[in-house]
Amino acid sequence: MYRQNMQPMNMMQQPEQVIVVEPFVYNAASSLVGKRAVIETSRGRISGSVIDVKPDHIALQEHDSTFFVRLCEVVWIMPDTTR
Repeated sequence: MYRQNMQPMNMMQQPEQVIVVEPFVYNAASSLVGKRAVIETSRGRISGSVIDVKPDHIALQEHDSTFFVRLCEVVWIMPDTTR
């Protein structure tokens, strides 16, 4: 027997991937590529040079370390004008 979408009834439905995009945070972070920024997350504050921005994360470089911050964890972001 088939359902309306033509899948056999005995087949289990597969999980679907859901991607949450934070468009305003993404746009704000994108404007800071190549500049220093301070990011407050739910786990604390981090600062560094924004080297890349993707729809789900920001990559920051500080000295020899690279940090990847998920956009869904960002509380606020601002340019770092202290240096």
